[in-house]
Amino acid sequence: IGDPKADHNCWERPEDTDKARRVYTVKAPNAASDVAGETAAALAAASMAFQSSDPVAHCWKMPYMQDELLWGAAWLRRDTNSDSYLSYMHNNAQTLGADENINKFGWDNKHAGLDVLVSEKFLQGSEYTLQSCKSWAGSFMCTLITVSSSPHIEFIPGGLMYRPGGSNLQHATSILFLLLVYANYLDRSPSPKKKKKILDRSSQAFDCRSIRVGSTSLREKAKKQVDYILGDNPMSLSYMVGYSNYHPQKIHRRRSSLPSIKNHPHMIGCKDGAVYFNSLDPNPNVLVGAIVGGPGEDDTYDNNRVDFRKSEPTTYINAPFVGGISIFCCKPLKIYRKGLGLKKNQQPIAFVRNRSFGGV
Repeated sequence: IGDPKADHNCWERPEDTDKARRVYTVKAPNAASDVAGETAAALAAASMAFQSSDPVAHCWKMPYMQDELLWGAAWLRRDTNSDSYLSYMHNNAQTLGADENINKFGWDNKHAGLDVLVSEKFLQGSEYTLQSCKSWAGSFMCTLITVSSSPHIEFIPGGLMYRPGGSNLQHATSILFLLLVYANYLDRSPSPKKKKKILDRSSQAFDCRSIRVGSTSLREKAKKQVDYILGDNPMSLSYMVGYSNYHPQKIHRRRSSLPSIKNHPHMIGCKDGAVYFNSLDPNPNVLVGAIVGGPGEDDTYDNNRVDFRKSEPTTYINAPFVGGISIFCCKPLKIYRKGLGLKKNQQPIAFVRNRSFGGV
């Protein structure tokens, strides 16, 4: 793991790192419930994914707190079907802030994701004790419907979801993923008037004050975010590296900006990489598929390696984006074309013009 301050103080290749790498452990009296809860949730999800190859795989039960505590319990309930986790969520949801609607879902706040995840069982007609989570999930979705009179998340002029601070695309990709997951839950759930669970696009919907919202509206909102990221924006710029010729070429990534071991076999010390960090040349190693932090609130992007808030790619930006586009690309498109108004040969992801980055 190491010391983040010392690590960020160097611009060097991982092969050249010679700093001490301190190891941390999670045990009393050093509280790290967020780490424990996130780990439990990840292990539970992995257990479900690999269950066919390891049917006895299961996860550790750990103490958690706040959103990570509930997040871990929700995934353990989903994996083990144990009533103890269901009871825990029911008894502690409000105490641990599950009803906090702050228009956010990401690595540091799981409440919206928790509400969406848990609401599936209620929508399917089971686990009625978690009705409150379904209501909270609907309230979160309403913050994304700007035509309603509900308080809503901010959008910049080009149509991208926006929150002040760095790496804004982490919010857009995480929320677009939640939109698509919740839309799928609505589609797979029976209408209150129907006894059988069937696939019906209009089977479930919810009210955002005076506006009735269904799965089609949620998918349209998510699709606009995907299209913006891939180039349908005021700059016609793809924020995914390597997608079209018009994409960020000076990203804030040491391994991408420094020469490879093959081309530069000699060690590059901690401060020796500064010349590459400050270079005006494009990065020599193209990190294909990486999504950078994104534009500012005025839809502009300067292609500046130094501005890490805009130019740094992260796993917590890419991961939910991959989940989102996999729904568009891998599900039977017939279901989505009708709801999104797509023509027969039109793809659900926007066409991005091929352009060079010019002198930017």
